[in-house]
Amino acid sequence: MSTLDPVAVFRTEAAECLEAIEAGLLDLTHQLDNKDLVDAVFRGLHTLKGSGAMFGFEALAAFTHHCETAFDRVRKGEVAATSELVAAVLAAQDHMRALVDQPDADHGDTGHKLLAQLQAAVGGKEAAPAAVPVPAAVRDAAAKKKKNSWRVRFSLPANSMANGTNPLGLLDELRDLGECTVRANSSAIPPLDELTPTELHISWDVTLTSEQDRSAIDDVFIFVLDDMELSVEEISGAAAATAAPVEEKAAPAPVAAASAAPVSPTTVAEFRPVEAVPVKREVPAAVSQAKAAENVRVPAERLDELMDRVGELVIAQSRLSQLASASTDIALRSVSEEIERLSGELRDTMMVLRMVPVATLFSRFRRLVHDLARETGKVIELVTEGESTEVDKTVIERLADPLVHLVRNSIDHGLETPADRLASGKSEAGTVTLSARQAGGEVIISIKDDGRGINRERVRAKAESSGLIQPGQPLSDSELLQLIFAPGFSTAAAITNLSGRGVGMDVVKKTVEALRGAIDIVSVPGQGSEVSLRIPLTLAIIDGLLVRVGSGRYVIPLSAVEECLELSLEEDLRSRGRSFISLRDSLVPFLRLRDLFRTGTKPDVHQKVVVISTGTERVGLVVDQIIGDHQTVIKSMSKLHNNVATFSGATILGDGSVALILDVGHLVAAGQQQEAQLRVAG
Repeated sequence: MSTLDPVAVFRTEAAECLEAIEAGLLDLTHQLDNKDLVDAVFRGLHTLKGSGAMFGFEALAAFTHHCETAFDRVRKGEVAATSELVAAVLAAQDHMRALVDQPDADHGDTGHKLLAQLQAAVGGKEAAPAAVPVPAAVRDAAAKKKKNSWRVRFSLPANSMANGTNPLGLLDELRDLGECTVRANSSAIPPLDELTPTELHISWDVTLTSEQDRSAIDDVFIFVLDDMELSVEEISGAAAATAAPVEEKAAPAPVAAASAAPVSPTTVAEFRPVEAVPVKREVPAAVSQAKAAENVRVPAERLDELMDRVGELVIAQSRLSQLASASTDIALRSVSEEIERLSGELRDTMMVLRMVPVATLFSRFRRLVHDLARETGKVIELVTEGESTEVDKTVIERLADPLVHLVRNSIDHGLETPADRLASGKSEAGTVTLSARQAGGEVIISIKDDGRGINRERVRAKAESSGLIQPGQPLSDSELLQLIFAPGFSTAAAITNLSGRGVGMDVVKKTVEALRGAIDIVSVPGQGSEVSLRIPLTLAIIDGLLVRVGSGRYVIPLSAVEECLELSLEEDLRSRGRSFISLRDSLVPFLRLRDLFRTGTKPDVHQKVVVISTGTERVGLVVDQIIGDHQTVIKSMSKLHNNVATFSGATILGDGSVALILDVGHLVAAGQQQEAQLRVAG
């Protein structure tokens, strides 16, 4: 049994905490007067600081303390929340990530620069108060600020120390607020033979005299309020004297010895049991149900390993089904069908475990858009749609970089400056929309902007000057727009920090093609552009249609199959040179896979046409035989076959042989290209 590394656990939780802080800061950008958001960011910084100190990340704790102090001042109304403050803490948050990932590295003077920026955002604009004389009356009033007395009674859950809550730390924080007397109630401690050392059975009664108000006391317990019992009462001076009498009675020897040491303002004594009063809060039913649900944190590597095991099980089940179909044993067939059902359910369950909502991907771009808006001086609004759409976690991980390039490209090339937008009759703020939706076995992720659109003349001129196309070469609008994904292609007049080197879009195309996806572009001059990525839902196990071409067997992803038709020998001969079939009053081009793969075999008498589609484009694939559906465990191709665009992977069949998986996007594109050539020819 493996034990978790506490530092690794802290890093994982710190990353989640930093994401929550970043989300709160970005929300605060649009609602600077929202006290709840200020409190949420403060709590996140406080948690990060405390956890960092507990796990030995002293530099992180010390640096975060300054940001926490800044938001504490905002929380208390001493300074206002400003966009400069939010930007300063966002920049500081990046340094916090570095301190979490590399606590022992030399970060130079980055921290000092960020703290100077933070100080300027919090108090840089304040006038120096030293030259202004302070009236004596005000000085005396400040010196005689009223002190309040409070009685604080609290108890923590028995498992609180095991969960990382230190009650002594809470008592220290109360002592920092002012002079206090602490009494411990030990009446609930069980006999020694029944005592569990890790459980807490002590409650406390504290009398506190402080200049702070009630909110300062609540802040001490801000992270444990949900599980503890807490009572806070304001008491008068006389009541305070009687509420916490120090009892003069014999103490055990260790206590007597300790009393000889210098005594701090906090006095501890024994007292009679005090009943803790629970804090009454109304919790909505939905919240209580959510808390009841338990989540288990599982490393991604274990999910990948489990997915591999399920894949092997599916292959073994396929082998069993093949043996059972050739046998006359009724019992064997029954067991085979039962295992097929169970393995299918296990596969579906495993696929659900690997699915992640695209909200985890989209949330990363809020910070990117915020930073680019400040850098470019443009007013940008980010809109996200379809965040609940789920995709395989591997797809999410590999799509992050391509989407960064597309969003940066939309902001730099697509959106105009505020002055240009107003001059063209648009609103000052440009909009970038990230959307996701599921279409069959694909997920379509779109990046849309309402900017100037793609200048087709500049694209053609750049492509001709770069030698990508011949001068005057006829191209469809789709083919012309696809040129922007060529290596080194850029229409930018100058290289900037955002774009202009012509490498980003090339990376996008290569990554999407590696995911067996496709890219569609739509652009309207003066209205904006939309780039859509068509990506398979999963890269692990798919439902496929097993077909035979010549003596070889191939798999077509079932999600791309629209229908299957029979192609007689007479129709095949009539369509020679045309390669079109009439399908409900529309002509659909088709490819003869036997010719494409050069099998050297004669066609079967009754060939089949499998109509496949991606988006609105359709093409037919002529095969010799349709064998049936097949649960396909996708295996990646070797490096020697990276340039074979017709196939996207391979799978192992029940008899141990290998079947190649057809790349639907490539075949549809080939069919459409063939159709265009035939139309031009005649």
